[in-house]
Amino acid sequence: MNKKREVNFTINGQNYNVLVDPRWTLADVIRDHCGQTGTHLGCEHGICGACTVLVDNNPIRSCLMFGIQADGKSIRTVEGLAKGDEYHPLQKAFMENHALQCGYCTPGFLMLAAGILESQPNISDEDLDEVLSSNLCRCTGYANIVKAVRSARDEMKTTS
Repeated sequence: MNKKREVNFTINGQNYNVLVDPRWTLADVIRDHCGQTGTHLGCEHGICGACTVLVDNNPIRSCLMFGIQADGKSIRTVEGLAKGDEYHPLQKAFMENHALQCGYCTPGFLMLAAGILESQPNISDEDLDEVLSSNLCRCTGYANIVKAVRSARDEMKTTS
């Protein structure tokens, strides 16, 4: 007896008004009902981090949050990183440092890194490594991912 509920939120600055089944995850709502397919689903148990998005500027595993919990929230997905044709420093760094292997984990790493670097621009290498270790890359691209995020951190500090 799950009745759909009306939920209002923004994704990448665009307002959405969606009828949501209470059991749908935020990942399902973002992908299937809002058309933002850059958010990937991996394990669907909150372990891999492929589905990481920013909810009110905090990195969240969207497979662990229900869509109805997003009511009134501001959500940012990988589609919201670039400003028009201008890539976000993280996107540039991932390309320049060859941190894009198969690409499946990339949106989750980008959003996790964006959330952390925007809230803690002076994060140490050690703390950054700890944060990034929460996401999984099955291609073992960690060295280049870490290198890319550190590079973007340094770039973002000089341009802010």
